[in-house]
Amino acid sequence: MISKRSHVRRTAVVAAAGAAALVLAACGGNGDSSAGHDGHTTKSPSSSAPASQGQHNAADVAFAKGMIPHHRQAVEMADLAPTRAGSAEVKKLAEDIKKAQDPEIKTMSGWLTSWGEEVPAEGAMDHSMHGTSGMMSAEEMDKLKNSSGKAFDTAFMEMMIKHHEGAVTMAKTEQADGAYEPAKTTAAAIITSQTAEITQMNKLLGKN
Repeated sequence: MISKRSHVRRTAVVAAAGAAALVLAACGGNGDSSAGHDGHTTKSPSSSAPASQGQHNAADVAFAKGMIPHHRQAVEMADLAPTRAGSAEVKKLAEDIKKAQDPEIKTMSGWLTSWGEEVPAEGAMDHSMHGTSGMMSAEEMDKLKNSSGKAFDTAFMEMMIKHHEGAVTMAKTEQADGAYEPAKTTAAAIITSQTAEITQMNKLLGKN
Protein backbone atom coordinates (compact mmCIF):
# COMPACT_ATOMS: atom_id res chain seq x y z
CA MET A 1 0.00 0.00 0.00
CA ILE A 2 2.83 2.41 0.98
CA SER A 3 4.89 1.55 -2.10
CA LYS A 4 1.82 2.04 -4.30
CA ARG A 5 1.20 5.50 -2.78
CA SER A 6 4.84 6.55 -3.27
CA HIS A 7 4.69 5.38 -6.88
CA VAL A 8 1.62 7.60 -7.47
CA ARG A 9 3.39 10.53 -5.80
CA ARG A 10 6.50 9.97 -7.93
CA THR A 11 4.39 9.88 -11.10
CA ALA A 12 2.70 13.17 -10.12
CA VAL A 13 6.07 14.83 -9.51
CA VAL A 14 7.37 13.69 -12.90
CA ALA A 15 4.19 14.94 -14.62
CA ALA A 16 4.42 18.30 -12.86
CA ALA A 17 8.07 18.66 -13.83
CA GLY A 18 7.20 17.89 -17.44
CA ALA A 19 4.41 20.48 -17.44
CA ALA A 20 6.73 23.09 -15.92
CA ALA A 21 9.32 22.41 -18.63
CA LEU A 22 6.66 22.90 -21.30
CA VAL A 23 5.55 26.19 -19.72
CA LEU A 24 9.16 27.41 -19.54
CA ALA A 25 9.75 26.44 -23.15
CA ALA A 26 6.61 28.29 -24.21
CA CYS A 27 7.61 31.41 -22.27
CA GLY A 28 11.17 31.40 -23.48
CA GLY A 29 10.36 30.65 -27.11
CA ASN A 30 10.89 34.18 -28.33
CA GLY A 31 12.76 35.56 -25.36
CA ASP A 32 15.75 36.39 -27.54
CA SER A 33 13.83 38.71 -29.85
CA SER A 34 13.90 42.44 -29.24
CA ALA A 35 14.50 42.23 -25.51
CA GLY A 36 11.75 39.64 -25.10
CA HIS A 37 9.01 42.05 -26.14
CA ASP A 38 5.69 40.46 -25.17
CA GLY A 39 7.60 37.19 -24.83
CA HIS A 40 4.97 35.14 -23.01
CA THR A 41 1.85 37.14 -23.83
CA THR A 42 2.04 36.64 -27.58
CA LYS A 43 -1.47 36.45 -28.99
CA SER A 44 -0.83 33.82 -31.63
CA PRO A 45 1.99 31.52 -32.75
CA SER A 46 2.28 33.48 -36.01
CA SER A 47 3.56 36.52 -34.11
CA SER A 48 6.41 34.72 -32.35
CA ALA A 49 10.10 35.30 -33.21
CA PRO A 50 11.43 36.75 -35.39
CA ALA A 51 8.35 38.99 -35.77
CA SER A 52 7.42 39.14 -32.09
CA GLN A 53 5.93 42.62 -32.47
CA GLY A 54 3.31 41.47 -34.97
CA GLN A 55 3.07 40.92 -38.70
CA HIS A 56 3.66 43.71 -41.20
CA ASN A 57 1.87 44.44 -44.46
CA ALA A 58 2.47 46.35 -47.72
CA ALA A 59 1.37 49.65 -46.12
CA ASP A 60 4.07 49.28 -43.44
CA VAL A 61 6.73 48.67 -46.11
CA ALA A 62 5.51 51.68 -48.13
CA PHE A 63 5.54 53.85 -45.00
CA ALA A 64 9.14 52.97 -44.09
CA LYS A 65 10.39 53.22 -47.70
CA GLY A 66 8.70 56.60 -48.16
CA MET A 67 9.52 58.09 -44.76
CA ILE A 68 13.27 57.25 -44.80
CA PRO A 69 14.15 59.54 -47.77
CA HIS A 70 11.61 62.07 -46.48
CA HIS A 71 13.34 62.21 -43.09
CA ARG A 72 16.77 62.29 -44.76
CA GLN A 73 15.81 65.44 -46.64
CA ALA A 74 14.51 67.09 -43.45
CA VAL A 75 17.83 66.29 -41.75
CA GLU A 76 19.69 67.69 -44.77
CA MET A 77 17.68 70.90 -44.45
CA ALA A 78 18.24 71.02 -40.68
CA ASP A 79 22.00 70.60 -41.19
CA LEU A 80 22.08 73.93 -43.06
CA ALA A 81 20.66 75.91 -40.12
CA PRO A 82 23.67 76.17 -37.76
CA THR A 83 25.71 78.17 -40.32
CA ARG A 84 22.91 79.95 -42.19
CA ALA A 85 19.99 80.69 -39.83
CA GLY A 86 19.73 84.14 -38.32
CA SER A 87 17.23 83.23 -35.62
CA ALA A 88 18.05 81.26 -32.47
CA GLU A 89 14.53 79.74 -32.62
CA VAL A 90 15.14 78.40 -36.12
CA LYS A 91 18.50 76.93 -35.07
CA LYS A 92 16.85 75.21 -32.09
CA LEU A 93 13.98 73.96 -34.26
CA ALA A 94 16.43 72.50 -36.79
CA GLU A 95 18.33 70.79 -33.97
CA ASP A 96 15.10 69.28 -32.61
CA ILE A 97 14.08 68.04 -36.06
CA LYS A 98 17.43 66.31 -36.56
CA LYS A 99 17.37 64.83 -33.03
CA ALA A 100 13.92 63.29 -33.64
CA GLN A 101 14.34 62.11 -37.22
CA ASP A 102 17.87 60.63 -37.25
CA PRO A 103 16.93 57.78 -34.83
CA GLU A 104 13.66 57.16 -36.73
CA ILE A 105 15.64 56.67 -39.97
CA LYS A 106 17.75 53.99 -38.21
CA THR A 107 14.66 52.32 -36.71
CA MET A 108 12.77 52.17 -40.02
CA SER A 109 15.87 50.92 -41.86
CA GLY A 110 16.05 48.12 -39.27
CA TRP A 111 12.45 47.14 -39.96
CA LEU A 112 13.03 46.92 -43.71
CA THR A 113 16.17 44.82 -43.23
CA SER A 114 14.33 42.43 -40.87
CA TRP A 115 11.50 42.11 -43.41
CA GLY A 116 13.93 41.26 -46.22
CA GLU A 117 13.18 44.57 -47.97
CA GLU A 118 15.72 46.97 -49.46
CA VAL A 119 16.49 50.16 -47.55
CA PRO A 120 16.25 53.16 -49.95
CA ALA A 121 19.71 54.25 -51.05
CA GLU A 122 20.96 57.69 -50.01
CA GLY A 123 19.41 60.23 -52.36
CA ALA A 124 16.93 57.69 -53.78
CA MET A 125 13.44 59.05 -54.51
CA ASP A 126 14.32 62.40 -52.95
CA HIS A 127 13.13 64.47 -55.87
CA SER A 128 10.79 62.00 -57.56
CA MET A 129 8.58 62.26 -54.46
CA HIS A 130 8.36 66.04 -54.84
CA GLY A 131 4.78 67.29 -54.96
CA THR A 132 3.21 64.22 -53.43
CA SER A 133 4.61 64.26 -49.91
CA GLY A 134 6.00 67.72 -49.29
CA MET A 135 9.44 66.80 -50.64
CA MET A 136 11.55 69.73 -51.86
CA SER A 137 12.74 69.91 -55.46
CA ALA A 138 16.46 70.22 -56.30
CA GLU A 139 15.82 73.90 -57.13
CA GLU A 140 14.20 74.56 -53.74
CA MET A 141 17.08 72.87 -51.94
CA ASP A 142 19.58 75.00 -53.90
CA LYS A 143 17.63 78.15 -52.98
CA LEU A 144 17.81 77.17 -49.30
CA LYS A 145 21.54 76.41 -49.50
CA ASN A 146 22.23 79.78 -51.11
CA SER A 147 20.34 81.88 -48.55
CA SER A 148 21.27 83.09 -45.08
CA GLY A 149 19.99 85.20 -42.19
CA LYS A 150 16.32 86.21 -42.25
CA ALA A 151 15.89 84.99 -45.85
CA PHE A 152 17.07 81.52 -44.81
CA ASP A 153 14.83 81.51 -41.72
CA THR A 154 11.74 82.32 -43.79
CA ALA A 155 12.56 79.86 -46.60
CA PHE A 156 13.48 77.11 -44.12
CA MET A 157 10.23 77.41 -42.16
CA GLU A 158 7.98 77.72 -45.23
CA MET A 159 9.60 74.66 -46.80
CA MET A 160 9.64 72.67 -43.57
CA ILE A 161 5.92 73.35 -42.99
CA LYS A 162 5.17 71.82 -46.42
CA HIS A 163 7.60 68.99 -45.66
CA HIS A 164 6.01 68.26 -42.27
CA GLU A 165 2.49 68.37 -43.75
CA GLY A 166 3.56 65.67 -46.21
CA ALA A 167 4.98 63.54 -43.38
CA VAL A 168 1.77 63.91 -41.33
CA THR A 169 -0.30 62.75 -44.33
CA MET A 170 1.98 59.71 -44.80
CA ALA A 171 1.78 58.92 -41.08
CA LYS A 172 -2.03 59.11 -41.11
CA THR A 173 -2.08 56.64 -44.02
CA GLU A 174 0.12 54.27 -42.01
CA GLN A 175 -2.21 54.54 -39.00
CA ALA A 176 -5.20 53.72 -41.19
CA ASP A 177 -3.69 50.95 -43.34
CA GLY A 178 -0.64 49.57 -41.51
CA ALA A 179 -0.53 46.38 -39.42
CA TYR A 180 2.86 46.58 -37.67
CA GLU A 181 2.35 48.10 -34.21
CA PRO A 182 5.82 49.74 -33.86
CA ALA A 183 5.30 51.46 -37.24
CA LYS A 184 1.88 52.73 -36.17
CA THR A 185 3.38 53.99 -32.90
CA THR A 186 6.10 55.83 -34.84
CA ALA A 187 3.43 57.29 -37.14
CA ALA A 188 1.54 58.61 -34.10
CA ALA A 189 4.74 60.22 -32.74
CA ILE A 190 5.40 61.87 -36.12
CA ILE A 191 1.86 63.31 -36.24
CA THR A 192 2.14 64.71 -32.70
CA SER A 193 5.63 66.22 -32.95
CA GLN A 194 5.42 67.56 -36.49
CA THR A 195 1.94 69.08 -36.03
CA ALA A 196 3.32 70.95 -33.00
CA GLU A 197 6.32 72.13 -35.05
CA ILE A 198 4.03 73.32 -37.87
CA THR A 199 2.12 75.43 -35.31
CA GLN A 200 5.40 76.79 -33.92
CA MET A 201 6.74 77.71 -37.40
CA ASN A 202 3.50 79.39 -38.44
CA LYS A 203 3.70 81.44 -35.23
CA LEU A 204 7.32 82.46 -35.95
CA LEU A 205 6.28 83.42 -39.49
CA GLY A 206 3.46 85.54 -38.03
CA LYS A 207 0.78 83.42 -39.68
CA ASN A 208 -1.24 82.68 -36.55
